[in-house]
Amino acid sequence: MNIIVNNTSMQPIYEQIVEQIKGMIMQGELQQEEMLPSVRTLSKDLRISALTVKKAYDTLEQEGFIITVHGKGSFVAGVNQNLLLEEQKKEVERDLDAAIRKGKSCGMNDEDLRQLFDLLMEE
Repeated sequence: MNIIVNNTSMQPIYEQIVEQIKGMIMQGELQQEEMLPSVRTLSKDLRISALTVKKAYDTLEQEGFIITVHGKGSFVAGVNQNLLLEEQKKEVERDLDAAIRKGKSCGMNDEDLRQLFDLLMEE
């Protein structure tokens, strides 16, 4: 599993891990029932604390993306298509929010942003 951690990012490392694993699941790179690396293995590979990986795995489990079987490991859950769709919508919403903030920081007003959005939607 190829996870890249950016130590200079403002985003916490565990969130980076969660985001990347979710992406791999949503894109089909990780299949249902596929085993994830152990907490110790991934922490060693990424050179980060095992507690950080554990927090990421706990978050993924709470959100329904993985299942952890004590003594056996963590596995990709049977992903609900509605859950995937909702997650993708949330990602689009985050991207649009970031674009709006960037536009406003450059001096664009709401009307400028709407016109740009409409123009891009036509393509």
